[in-house]
Amino acid sequence: MTFAEYAFQPFTTDLQSDYKATAIKLGSLAALFIMTYINITSVKLFVKVQNIFGVCKVFACLIVIGGGLYEIIKGNTENLNKGFEGSTSSPGGIALALYSGLWAYDGWNSVTVVTEEIINPGVNVPLSISIAVPLITALYVFMNVAYMSVLTYAEMVSVPAVAVAFGARVLGPASFLIPLGVAIATFGCAMSVQFGVTRVCYTAARGGHMLEVFSYVNMKRLTPAPAVAFQAILTSVFIMVGNIKTLIDFASWFLWFFYGLAMVALLVLRKTQADKPRPYRVPTVVPCFVLVVAIFLSVLPIVHDPSIKYLMAIGFIFIGVIVYTMFVYYKKTPTALLRKFTFLTQVLFVSVPPSNHED
Repeated sequence: MTFAEYAFQPFTTDLQSDYKATAIKLGSLAALFIMTYINITSVKLFVKVQNIFGVCKVFACLIVIGGGLYEIIKGNTENLNKGFEGSTSSPGGIALALYSGLWAYDGWNSVTVVTEEIINPGVNVPLSISIAVPLITALYVFMNVAYMSVLTYAEMVSVPAVAVAFGARVLGPASFLIPLGVAIATFGCAMSVQFGVTRVCYTAARGGHMLEVFSYVNMKRLTPAPAVAFQAILTSVFIMVGNIKTLIDFASWFLWFFYGLAMVALLVLRKTQADKPRPYRVPTVVPCFVLVVAIFLSVLPIVHDPSIKYLMAIGFIFIGVIVYTMFVYYKKTPTALLRKFTFLTQVLFVSVPPSNHED
């Protein structure tokens, strides 16, 4: 949806808000279709597209940072001096603000969900995290400094696309580079998120925690096509029924709730299975710290701003527990119906179980 917001920005300035929202949703669905096609077609194609978009993303960030440095050198530091003016100090408000801030950095976990497809993960996973996270953090922080060197707080909250307003103020005729760069960056980001999420679904299905058909791969392309299509269908539903701010709050609460559960599981396993081989290991203080942050971000927003979206999130979790208990733990599955669904999915996506392909 952010991709569509920036990609359509030059063409929707004169549209009414309702028509603009519809255009953005249609653009989001079109982008989702393209990235789904790429992720179903080939992992190599995904890597090539992602590398190109990654370079373009860094280039766009550097343009913004360069424009900000130019303004600071000129002496435009008034906005920076009062950057926190009007901020709230309530814990609940800080938690809600962190949702949007941390959402921008959520790609830090992407590498861990594709570990199975990484060569020598014991070396390459820590290496990729130690290089990428500090680099992206530096780029994003300096970009925000650049925005604040040019735009006031009132201007930033009143425009739908901050980077576009920044480009119009600083770059003049070259301002089109900003929405183009952001559109490319967000498209690549969304495509990589889809790549990672579908691998989680694929692995869960192989472990018996999802429908078995989602662990199947395309016979020729070796991609988890059913899992990719399933993710695309779910995403389409959320695009059609939600707006980006609500979806970020909704998804962020889910993410940090389960990050907290993952840290609890990690600490328990370190105690109960201390001798298990681990390709890479972080100091125990790290999961303890993340657990504290997860509790803070899961509890305080509900206390500060009780909303139906959090009730819905909790409801989804309870539904998940019921589904797991009935269909996974007690194995009460409608065999005949699932057999038909599996056959239809195999025919649609020309997919087979991984073991069959290996044979």
